[in-house]
Amino acid sequence: MTQVFYSSTLFGTMTLAAAMDAGRFGPHDGRRVLLVSNNAAIPEVTPSLDEAPGFAALRPRFDEVWSWNDIVAPLHPSDWKARVIEVPMLERLLRSHLSLGEGAGELVLESVAVPPARTVAALIRDCPITVYSDGLMSYGPTRDPLPLEISGRITRLLHLDLLPGLTPLLLREVGVAPDPLPDAAFRRVLEDMPAVEGLYGEAVILGQYLSALDIVTAEEEAELHAGMLRALAARGHRSVLFKPHPAAGGGHARLLRGVARELGVDLCVAGDAVPAEVCFLALRPELVVGCFSTALMTAHRLFGIPIATMGCDVVLERLAPYENSNRVPVTIVDATVPRLAPDGSIAEPPEADLRALVEAVGFCMQSEHYPALREAAARYIETHGPQARYFKNRRLASVGLVPAPEPARPRPLSRLRRALSR
Repeated sequence: MTQVFYSSTLFGTMTLAAAMDAGRFGPHDGRRVLLVSNNAAIPEVTPSLDEAPGFAALRPRFDEVWSWNDIVAPLHPSDWKARVIEVPMLERLLRSHLSLGEGAGELVLESVAVPPARTVAALIRDCPITVYSDGLMSYGPTRDPLPLEISGRITRLLHLDLLPGLTPLLLREVGVAPDPLPDAAFRRVLEDMPAVEGLYGEAVILGQYLSALDIVTAEEEAELHAGMLRALAARGHRSVLFKPHPAAGGGHARLLRGVARELGVDLCVAGDAVPAEVCFLALRPELVVGCFSTALMTAHRLFGIPIATMGCDVVLERLAPYENSNRVPVTIVDATVPRLAPDGSIAEPPEADLRALVEAVGFCMQSEHYPALREAAARYIETHGPQARYFKNRRLASVGLVPAPEPARPRPLSRLRRALSR
């Protein structure tokens, strides 16, 4: 049997490795083929995950590695999908290209609701699908509805157990059971990754790519990183590691170096391809701060490192549309992670019923696909009120959790103007 795995990040491939080591894919009796995809905005100038230094430690788990970018070139993998009339032909071509014979025995995908993974699922057919999730997005609802041809084949959801006791919403609407991976398996994968020379820092700042997602402007994101650095300096940290997001480019690091010089802080910048968890393992920092990165949770869950967040309030206010798939991750971090203030102080967030909050937000995001959550969402709003931080009144009204506001009655002068215009 041939198992086909798809991954677009080194962290995702590490998650696959942990699942393999934990026996989730059975013995390595048949072929294991890995499709790697570089989904960066300009993949031609961004190294793919199989070019990252740490990939060599993961490579022996796979018999073959193929580039999805090469297969669909010159099209961008995140934009291209096969037209219905082309599927049978392209399926045969892909099957021949990967030497799948009569087909794959199992297909393993991340982010199945969107291309490239959704495109791969449409072309490698007639086999069961395992979905794996390597981050906080697994706790949110499925981003887009899936056709029955794909959803009917999904048998399980593998995910890191970042929040014990909280069950993922992802794929719950199609009856897929979540299967948490053991922490120990993922830690062993990390320990086998090659050490990175030259890293140092008493604290770590996690960069993201919020401006690339149009959540904030590039200037605001740079100021957010600068604010984190100033707060760490106020706490007495004189050396800080900045871990930029792989898709963010080098601009954030250049700007942050200037702020570090003004503050007298020794700033070390980790390479784009270095997983944040490898930094945690090597440095065991005193504090990790970020906005709503999944790595905040892995730092605390896997290594017991103190964590703090900054900027969630701005992101919650800016996220649009309400269904944005980042909403549940930022809600989770905002509701559970201590908050770092500009003066360096850290305050615990107000106590929250996390499961009820996530289900209420998830229902408001995708009410048509998660009708079973309506009662729980209504109960949460009744108990806690329509918290403006997490809910918008217009969205609550549109899904029927609060009464719709009455339309404003036109003033007499307005009626006169309309009559005159007629």
